[in-house]
Amino acid sequence: MWDKPAVLLWIANLLYALAAVLLMYAVLFVVVHLPIFPLKEVKVEGDLQHVTREQLKLIVNRHLQGNFFTVNLEQTRDAFQKLPWVRNVSVRRRWPDKLEVTVEEHRELARWGNIALVNTYGELFHAASDSELPVFYGPGDGVHEVAEHFGTYSQLLEPTGLRVVQLALTPRRAWQIGTDRGMVIELGREAPEARLAKFAGAYAKTLGAVGVTVTYADLRYPNGFAVRKPAMAAGNKG
Repeated sequence: MWDKPAVLLWIANLLYALAAVLLMYAVLFVVVHLPIFPLKEVKVEGDLQHVTREQLKLIVNRHLQGNFFTVNLEQTRDAFQKLPWVRNVSVRRRWPDKLEVTVEEHRELARWGNIALVNTYGELFHAASDSELPVFYGPGDGVHEVAEHFGTYSQLLEPTGLRVVQLALTPRRAWQIGTDRGMVIELGREAPEARLAKFAGAYAKTLGAVGVTVTYADLRYPNGFAVRKPAMAAGNKG
């Protein structure tokens, strides 16, 4: 091979090109890491109701390291994502010295028992809330299903003036509603929306219209429903 000038010239050119690439990379690496590209502004956008300015400043001070080119966007996003009320975060560079952070908060819909909150997407998240929220119960894989039906059942009950404050889904996929007036409504598994719609129409025109208090309504009958009134105290029996 050493007596072939063309081959030697090709190898020499390849080595020169490789050296040039490595030199350019080294120069670029040094330039990028120079303190001449500092991040001068971190702009946080989003409709923030629970995330505080103090929390944001803490994240910026602790986790934003490096300059405009070297700051790790993924690590920055993860740092903001760990805040309790944060659902989603996007981070991007804005030339020449700005970092734009867009934060989407969870919007609480209900409580999942006493262990977590449920957002409007039917997702669990862990945060503290003093809001008066309905309570959901169900199997671990039923969070989204319960949240979805909550909206449907609430809409169906609107003619009655009853408000859903508790919604439970059993492992066998049977539904039970608790209302703000202390009424428990058993829907069962079969055609729960149709049963509730029929009950709501009848209740609004009969029991609800005359102000009769009902503590329990069983809608699991094929052609009607059964209701239970509060038990009278012993001293009030006539």
